Amino acid sequence: MKISLFITCYNDTLFPETGKSVVRLLERLGHQVYFPFEQTCCGQMHYNTGYQTEARPLMRRFVEIFKDAEVVCVPSSSCVAMMRDHYAKMAEETGDAGLMKAVDGLLPRILELSELLVNKLGVEDVGAYYPHRVTYHASCHSLRSLHLDDLPLRLLRNVRGIDLVELDGIDQCCGFGGTFAIKNGDVSAAMLAEKLRCVENTRAEVCTAVDNSCLMHIFGGLHRQRAGIKTVHLAEILASTEAESSS
Repeated sequence: MKISLFITCYNDTLFPETGKSVVRLLERLGHQVYFPFEQTCCGQMHYNTGYQTEARPLMRRFVEIFKDAEVVCVPSSSCVAMMRDHYAKMAEETGDAGLMKAVDGLLPRILELSELLVNKLGVEDVGAYYPHRVTYHASCHSLRSLHLDDLPLRLLRNVRGIDLVELDGIDQCCGFGGTFAIKNGDVSAAMLAEKLRCVENTRAEVCTAVDNSCLMHIFGGLHRQRAGIKTVHLAEILASTEAESSS
């Protein structure tokens, strides 16, 4: 299958290893990965902070770039949620019938990584090897917008060598929420403190998730407490192999 990769501006700028891991993983599974270099942002940051008019050109650009894709992989549930929850409405507001039709045709082909692997490709064991104690944080968008449920956990359970530990309060927000963490700093910090307590109680070496935004927020708290726990995107775990670990 030819899979187009939308890496998201967040990953591209701050966490490039996530995109590299997605490519390694999908190519190992026998698929061709196409990365359009002209891609930019899905418009989520603009839309969620009140700049909805300014988000429309970004939506148009995304649709134009990926309209002919067989399938689009997005390693971020928040970006996929932005598209599914708002693109059709944004397109309708423009009054552009061609854009509305393009959005309706493209949205079913846009999938978060774990959706793509399990639901589209029918794969739960990707041949990964990751000999570490790991706990999984379910981001709000993955649970409440995309309803991924246990898809990421099904993938993690099939990773060889992993010691997967259940996280108490897995459905509780970490407190990031984009600009929420800035505008409501005290509330965000309190939510983060509760999440950190749950993560530390697992005695995990690594906390993983499908969104690097959450992982950045969680890592900041863990780092300040010198907890010695790393945060790693799900794609990086799934891309790991025994050959890489021994090299």
